[in-house]
Amino acid sequence: MDQPSPDNTPRPTRRKRYSGKNPRRFEDKYKEHQGDAETMSKVMASGKTPAGTHLPVLLPETLKALRLRPGHTVADCTLGYGGHAEALLSAVQPGGRLIALDVDPLELPRTESRLRALGHPPESLSVHRSNFAGLPKVLAGLGLLGVDALLADLGVSSMQIDNPARGFSFKSEGPLDMRLNPERGAPASALLASANPDKVEHWLAGHADEPRAALLARHLAGKQFATTGSLTEALRELTPDPEEAELTIRRVFQALRIAVNDEFSALDSLLRQLPQILLPGGRAAILTFHSGEDRRVKQAFAAGLKDGTWSEVSDQVIRAGPEEQHNNPRSTSAKLRWAVRTSGY
Repeated sequence: MDQPSPDNTPRPTRRKRYSGKNPRRFEDKYKEHQGDAETMSKVMASGKTPAGTHLPVLLPETLKALRLRPGHTVADCTLGYGGHAEALLSAVQPGGRLIALDVDPLELPRTESRLRALGHPPESLSVHRSNFAGLPKVLAGLGLLGVDALLADLGVSSMQIDNPARGFSFKSEGPLDMRLNPERGAPASALLASANPDKVEHWLAGHADEPRAALLARHLAGKQFATTGSLTEALRELTPDPEEAELTIRRVFQALRIAVNDEFSALDSLLRQLPQILLPGGRAAILTFHSGEDRRVKQAFAAGLKDGTWSEVSDQVIRAGPEEQHNNPRSTSAKLRWAVRTSGY
């Protein structure tokens, strides 16, 4: 407790010292959380993402794929930190509109505030708490028949991954939660504790291509893992080789996150509804971050091209270049695919 001064006036609380160039603990990185320009530049120059922020992946390539013009209506199905959304909103001005969706009740109002501060007309931005499967309902509520362009960035945002309290990452100790919307559904710890081996094996094999899914499932199903650290420790014990253990842990955490948030069901729903969401000639761009997502998008676009739903689709997957991968390591696994709705559909 601070001691009073000789005249009994309480001394102001001393600000916590910023330890080192880049403190290890997420909650200690107050200069990054406050947006200190010098500190954030140093962090980004080292190839890292400042705490509490997110760098948009494949931004120029996404804008090129969507071909936005002033007056367009564009949907961002996964608002996140708003890096893509800021560029989309600017690209459709004057007269255009951005409809933004996200399920995260913690980050959504912060991102909306940042976008509102850009100074665009209030009516040019419409923000909704929903996952991307709910976009048709959102559009109906706004009286819109469709949108000219749509972006779905399926990656988890850095500010969610880096925050130990959200329980997404094995790199920091925290509750084993992983819910994008912490107010809904069961955390990963509860899901594992109540699941049988067959269910866990399905998650590991189907969501993350884990080669030892059956073995791991027998040891994980029905067990109590309250924290990310306890699950990580158990996986290391089950995987003696350190290099293989690292890959196994990443795959298990990915599989659980997808299961907790029912991500594949939401994606499948979006892909089914996408032709009806887009106006004739409308363009869609989808960013994926692992094989299960990319496989679904690739197959849906190929089938739509064959039956005439799409007039054109990207012939090859688009990836981040070496410079972006250095500046933003989380772009390494990103894959971008796009499609154009047939004008007469």
